[in-house]
Amino acid sequence: MSKEINGQIGTVAALVRSTFLVNAVYTDSAREYGLTQQQGQLLCVLMAQPYGMSELGAMLGLAKSSLTGLVDRSERNGLVQRKPDPQDYRAVRVALTRQGAKLADEFYAETCRRIEELTSGFTAAERDTLAALLGRVVTDNKVASVFMEPDPMR
Repeated sequence: MSKEINGQIGTVAALVRSTFLVNAVYTDSAREYGLTQQQGQLLCVLMAQPYGMSELGAMLGLAKSSLTGLVDRSERNGLVQRKPDPQDYRAVRVALTRQGAKLADEFYAETCRRIEELTSGFTAAERDTLAALLGRVVTDNKVASVFMEPDPMR
């Protein structure tokens, strides 16, 4: 069991607890936009470009049946659409609809704002250090680009 020493927690506990914190912010933000956390993740991934089902499954870490259900529900809600894959007539690509793109932009901006608030007590140098260290964890572990860096010009 991890122990706190002099009020500081270790790396493992800090990473796990920060994951819970970010997930809670993400879930609350999604709920306020009428989305599930998984729908919010799907919309954010599709902001970059349409993806095939197998690519989406790998990026989101979902089994084929779970992903199919997620896409089906999102399609019924008018947020995504399946389009034929120009490279493979047997496959489809999932893309945002106009409504889905608008909702994705709003949800993304608000979620970024809320997550940014988590470090509001940090100096710019502390934020840069945190970003560099976490960025290295993500890069070293080849984490898929499921959430892109917000555009500072937004």
